[in-house]
Amino acid sequence: MNKKILALFFSGLLVISAALTGCGGNAKGDKVLKAACSADFAPFEFQEEGNKEYQGFDMDLIRALAKEMGMEVEISNIAFDGLIPALEAGNIDVAISGMTINDERKGKVLFSDPYYESGLTLVVRSDEKNIKGFKDLEGKSVAAQIGTTGSTEASKIKDCNVKNFNVISECFMELKAKGVDAVINDRPVNDYYIKKTNSEGVKALPEKLTAENYGMAVRKDNEELQKKLNAALKKLKDNGEYQKIYERWFGGASK
Repeated sequence: MNKKILALFFSGLLVISAALTGCGGNAKGDKVLKAACSADFAPFEFQEEGNKEYQGFDMDLIRALAKEMGMEVEISNIAFDGLIPALEAGNIDVAISGMTINDERKGKVLFSDPYYESGLTLVVRSDEKNIKGFKDLEGKSVAAQIGTTGSTEASKIKDCNVKNFNVISECFMELKAKGVDAVINDRPVNDYYIKKTNSEGVKALPEKLTAENYGMAVRKDNEELQKKLNAALKKLKDNGEYQKIYERWFGGASK
C-alpha cells in the first residue's frame, strides 16, 4: 500500500472518529448537566461583583443535585424569558431560577417536584403584638415595593394606607423607623432579609397570603432527567443536605 493510500485511509478513520464523537460518543459530555438561571433574583441566584461563580439557594441546590446524580454541572446565565426557549432548543438540560409551576408553563416543559414554596408574607417589628396576620392590617400602614404583587394585594385591604417604595430595602427601613406597621413582600425575600440582619428589631410572620411552588424545568421529551432530579431531590431531603442549604440562605427549618 503506497503512502498516498495510507494517508487517505487514516484520514478516513479520523473523520469517522470525529463523527462518532459528535453523535454522543463523548462520555464526559454525558456526565455534564447543563443548567441555566436568570442571575438577578437574590437569594436564589445572583452574582456578586468580582465573583465568577453564581451564588444563591438555587445554585447550591443544583450543584448538590448534580453531585448526587454523579454529574458535573455547568451553569449559564440566561434572561428569565429565554429559559424555556433555551430548553426547547436543546441548548440547556434544566432551568432552575425561582420558576413558579403553573399550567401555562406545564404546556411547554416538564417540572420537577416542587423544591420551594413561596408566597406573600409579612414582616413586622419585633415588639408588634396586634398584627398576627393579614386580617389585622385593616386601618394600618403597610410598605411594599412598587409594581409587585405585594403592593397589589395591600391595596385590596380595607382602609390600609399603602406606601410604595422603589426597592425593598427602603420598605424595611421605613418599618424600623416606625413609618409603617408592616412590610408585605415575597416570602424568600423577607426570609433572606431576616437572615442577613439577624432579625434585629423585626420578625417574619408565618402566614402566607398566597402560595407558589418553585420547580426545575426540563424539556417535554426528557422524562428521564425529570425522574433523576426528583430522586436526587428526595435523597437530599432525606439525608439533611437540603436542610443545610436552606439554613445557609434563610435560617431556621424549611417550611
